[in-house]
Amino acid sequence: MTFEANLLVVLLALPFLGSLLSGLILKTTSRDLPVLVGGIVTLLTLSLTTYAYWLIGSGNVLRFEAEWLPQFGLNFTLRMDGFAWIFSMLVTSIGFLVVVYARYYMGDDDPIPRFFSFLLAFMGAMLGIIMSGNIILLSIFWELTSIFSFLLISYWHHNPAARDGARMALTITGIGGFCLLIGMLLIGNIVGSYDLDKVLASGDIIRAHALYLPALIFILLGALTKSAQFPFHFWLPNAMSAPTPVSAFLHSATMVKAGVFLLVRFWPVLSGTYEWFYLVGLSGMLTLLLGAYFAMFQRDLKGLLAYSTISHLGLITTLLSLGSPLATVAAIFHMLNHATFKASLFMAAGIIDHETGTRDMQRLSGLFRFLPYTATLAMVASAAMAGVPLLNGFLSKEMFFAEAVETHADSILDTALPYVATLAGAFSVTYSLRFIHTVFFGPAPVGLPREKPHEPPRWMRFPIEFLVVVCLIIGIVPSLSIGPFLHVAVESVLGADTPPYSLAIWHGFNLPLVMSLIALAGGTLLYILLKDYFARCEDGTPLFRRLRGQRIFERVLVTVSWRWARMAEARLGTRNLQPQLRWVVACGFLAGLMPLYLSGFEPRPFRFSGIDPAFAILWLIGASLALGAAFFAKYHRLAALIMLGGVGLVVCITFVWLSAPDLAITQLLVEIVTTVLILLGLRWLPKRNLDLGDNITLRGRFRRFRDLVLAIACGTGMSFIAFAVMTMPVPDTIATYFLHHAYDQGGGRNVVNVILVDFRGFDTLGEIAVLGVVALTVYALLRRFRPAADSFAMPEQQRIQNRFDEEQPERAPGDTVRDYLLIPMVIMQWLFPVILTLSVYLFMRGHDMPGGGFSAGLTLSIAFLLQYLAGGTRWAEDRIRILPLRWMGAGILVAALAGIGSWLLGYPFLTSHSRYLDLPLIGKVPASSALLFDLGVFSLVVGSTVLILVALAHQSIRINRLRAIDAARGEEG
Repeated sequence: MTFEANLLVVLLALPFLGSLLSGLILKTTSRDLPVLVGGIVTLLTLSLTTYAYWLIGSGNVLRFEAEWLPQFGLNFTLRMDGFAWIFSMLVTSIGFLVVVYARYYMGDDDPIPRFFSFLLAFMGAMLGIIMSGNIILLSIFWELTSIFSFLLISYWHHNPAARDGARMALTITGIGGFCLLIGMLLIGNIVGSYDLDKVLASGDIIRAHALYLPALIFILLGALTKSAQFPFHFWLPNAMSAPTPVSAFLHSATMVKAGVFLLVRFWPVLSGTYEWFYLVGLSGMLTLLLGAYFAMFQRDLKGLLAYSTISHLGLITTLLSLGSPLATVAAIFHMLNHATFKASLFMAAGIIDHETGTRDMQRLSGLFRFLPYTATLAMVASAAMAGVPLLNGFLSKEMFFAEAVETHADSILDTALPYVATLAGAFSVTYSLRFIHTVFFGPAPVGLPREKPHEPPRWMRFPIEFLVVVCLIIGIVPSLSIGPFLHVAVESVLGADTPPYSLAIWHGFNLPLVMSLIALAGGTLLYILLKDYFARCEDGTPLFRRLRGQRIFERVLVTVSWRWARMAEARLGTRNLQPQLRWVVACGFLAGLMPLYLSGFEPRPFRFSGIDPAFAILWLIGASLALGAAFFAKYHRLAALIMLGGVGLVVCITFVWLSAPDLAITQLLVEIVTTVLILLGLRWLPKRNLDLGDNITLRGRFRRFRDLVLAIACGTGMSFIAFAVMTMPVPDTIATYFLHHAYDQGGGRNVVNVILVDFRGFDTLGEIAVLGVVALTVYALLRRFRPAADSFAMPEQQRIQNRFDEEQPERAPGDTVRDYLLIPMVIMQWLFPVILTLSVYLFMRGHDMPGGGFSAGLTLSIAFLLQYLAGGTRWAEDRIRILPLRWMGAGILVAALAGIGSWLLGYPFLTSHSRYLDLPLIGKVPASSALLFDLGVFSLVVGSTVLILVALAHQSIRINRLRAIDAARGEEG
């Protein structure tokens, strides 16, 4: 693997590693430590990204690929071309500046480690989007940015507005991310590959395909929701309750740029059609105009900047809709320019809020005399936002005007574009002037929460100074400053279609310049006319006061969650478990039969070849036990549980009979564990009403008959499916492949275990993850479970023992040993090391003989079960510190690391390697890397089982506490 490829992996891994380190720092630690971690990580990523320019500057593409599921075209692929590089520079450089700024912005009471952990994780997810070389991987990182942005927006979760804004952002962008995944699947189906390079080379195939329009719609839903484009624009202003460093990073330079980044990335393959022009152009033009109009009337500083961000993103989207290479150049250029001046403006707004205690522009005025340096910087950045000459915003906006007057399509949108562009430009001048004049000029402010604002610390202002200097340098000498880097980015997107373009400041007196002058003059005049209105206007936008996106969003949520969901719950839902299980069983039955029906299955004639009498008797016993369990479940739960255990034992013997010892061991261990856990759970269920007799109503009889019919249908259906599977012609390649290659490719003679940890290791990884989720769910439910009142009474054996203790006062006080369990208790306690040894034995032999991580984990769980049963909850936990959550976390982590280790050697995910080790005094011992994966399975099984055990066992502690409270109340009475 080359150094260039490793560079991409390091770039992606560094932010996530920094996030982990920051998350492990205690809140009570010095606030400088998480800042130091964040600063070092962002500076390293920035340095490595800068170095990558020399590797891709000549048109090269850096690429790293690790096989994951190569047969499905799903590989972990990273790639960096010029466009990805310049966006990575944007993310890492502004990320570093935000870390420096946040050091002084965040308060002493804020959990700083958590903030930097979320911020660095978001940076890693954003770099993942930029560098993804597989479109499915891009979708995964896309959703990660939504999750981490939710955590960042809701960072001040004590604020209801932050919680609501975060929920709205996650809902909108999350739905868009799901649509994006559908679009990516459609694109992969069209191209026949999910590799980004192959997709980008298949533009003609994609545009000519019948699935082009559905794929385009779903991809645009993902892009437009992420970049807050009409009609999904309303989530961004409501996200302004986030800390200002979050707004400066996510909502100006990175997250909201992800949508337009995607549009540029897929521009070569999706653009150039009328569908693209109308869908993207209509959304972009409406966003451009409405965003600028709404920005003019905002009272909140960050609200003004949020709507202006929406407008500028609409400008970029409009450029991309035109299908012109020159328009794409202008779009990429404006992405960079907008990030610089908007990030600096957000930081300036944060300083104003930090020093005055408010962002309400009707309460702010005359701050220039208190914050002269910050005011000067903010005025330069605002001028860049307005498109004033000799600043970077002017150059890209003039390129936009130049493209607006070109004829791209014979439509009303293209005809209206120059007028819309000029009007939006005038609006941008108006809200920029309002920002400058209202906040920094006029009389001194009165009644501010903080009476004496002053300049912030030097290094808090440094990020703004740096970005403003960039705005000036690009605006004055664009060809020398940004020209080479922009060319690398443009050429990587357009390739041979890259048009000649000029970044000169002066292009002569032409129509774009006239449009710029009209926008500057018109915006200034508009501000003069509306200045008095701005000073006294209420919160809200004229003509759209009642049209609020947040209100519409909340009404939609209420309609979906309250009306529709409640209606569905009223018709289909119930608090009783039995009807819920009935639906699950019925749906499972239909799901099992549908594939057979759709495939046109015709059962083969059954040929009876005789049956062993002993085997037949065994199954008659099992069937009798099953019927007995169904009968006694109504009257005696313990008897029903014993019979169910008997059914499981019959199944276990059947596996032995059919030469499946691995399944037999697993079945036996599962029966032991589940029987004991269910037995512990039965203790807390309410008593059954045994007085049934003739009191069963007609409705009750019908319900029982219905359940009987469903049970018979499902049992018959499962028998039919089993018969179909055993009689269908199966290709020899399925079974014989595993039998022939278990040893030479998996290094083991136990075919079942080799399949689980090697050939189908990815399935097993998902299954143990599900097992962990189930254990956590059971634990959470039992934590809120309150036993029935009639289960509070002390069991009869304990009452007898208590009377016996009272009759023998010579017994030592506090002696809790129960005589009737003394010998079993001692035996169970002594069995712990024996069972532990058996567990290790089953684990070590699993790859060649019956056993393995799952069986060993269940065995060790039985050892812990016996300790709880022998001594009780308090006795066991005082002597054994189990920590099941750590067992579970370590298990899933070790299993994942076993798969990642294969990547480091250039093999697909979870590829195992085997060899013989020559140990002293022992000789050759077979060893396989799958043993590490099996160790993860073992650890997670132990943790999940013990977590459920702990949840059940702690019910007794809670009951004893309630008994003590009742006893104390009785004595007081």
